[in-house]
Amino acid sequence: MERSPYATDLTDKQWALIEPLVTGWKQARVARSPTGNPGSCDLREVVNALLCQNRTGRQWRLLPHDFPA
Repeated sequence: MERSPYATDLTDKQWALIEPLVTGWKQARVARSPTGNPGSCDLREVVNALLCQNRTGRQWRLLPHDFPA
């Protein structure tokens, strides 16, 4: 299900700039993991949640429910 974008969401151009860094970090972390489980979260949505929390100052548990857990 697609959600409506928030003002704090990354644009496609912004995501294209940081995606290699975020996915590289994730791959290195999975490689060090004993299980090798990559998880199921969309990394772009995680970054969007962090940006929303940073910009609004909301507590993490009060973020909108359409962000990843």
